[in-house]
Amino acid sequence: MYSEYKEIVERAWDDRSLLAEEATKRAIREVVEAVDKGALRTAEPVDLGKSLWQVNEWVKKAIIMYFPIQQMRTMRGGELEWYDKMELKHDYEKLGVRVVPQAVARYGAYIAPGAILMPSYVNIGAYVDTGTMVDTWATVGSCAQIGKHVHLSGGVGIGGVLEPVQAAPVIIEDNCFIGSRSIVVEGAHVCHEAVLGSNTVITGSTHIIDVTGDEPVEYRGYVPPRSVVVAGTYPKRFPAGEYGVACALIIGRRKESTDKKTSLNDALRDFGVAV
Repeated sequence: MYSEYKEIVERAWDDRSLLAEEATKRAIREVVEAVDKGALRTAEPVDLGKSLWQVNEWVKKAIIMYFPIQQMRTMRGGELEWYDKMELKHDYEKLGVRVVPQAVARYGAYIAPGAILMPSYVNIGAYVDTGTMVDTWATVGSCAQIGKHVHLSGGVGIGGVLEPVQAAPVIIEDNCFIGSRSIVVEGAHVCHEAVLGSNTVITGSTHIIDVTGDEPVEYRGYVPPRSVVVAGTYPKRFPAGEYGVACALIIGRRKESTDKKTSLNDALRDFGVAV
């Protein structure tokens, strides 16, 4: 069934006049419905053991083309009012998701049973797996992939990547802990069981420097499994002088004592770093 939808989506992507046809609209809406239910994903793991993922470009294309076929409308909740094209998710009790008042997830985002949404925002195309907590004022951007038993702490910003369609979204794998006010954007990939300390910024170009050995080892847009990461700086010379430039430092690996979600805070304290 999805192969037929894929063909329709690809044709419409190359010829936008096809968006006026009911068959095209129906296919796009069916794809978004499948993403909403978790049957399709904008990116999916190929080999989780090796942290290998593939981007499903055609699914992202369907989401992008979903916007122009939707009509703007007024939505109200009591005294509150919105004007938008997108529906919100509903029926959380049926979905098995705990949602605290003021949490918002858009239709087209998959929230797995057992997930918890504190007052937060999850955008279309995102995937939030079971046992994960999206904490207060955290945001999960378009197409971001969040694994099982992840804790996105208060104020965390997970960026959205819809375009270009071939670009990988932000990926946070299973059992990660993302500290308060941290930012992960531009398709950055945080591998399983990693811990980011508060205010850590990971972008596609951030210098992520492993300082645990005799010589530094540098990564870009990729945090290796079980890494304990904190915000840092490195010196860089400019015409006006030498200044500290923001980076991320891998200061160790998680210990067996910090494998439980309830004790993830200890993963940073083991290295003398506050959460």
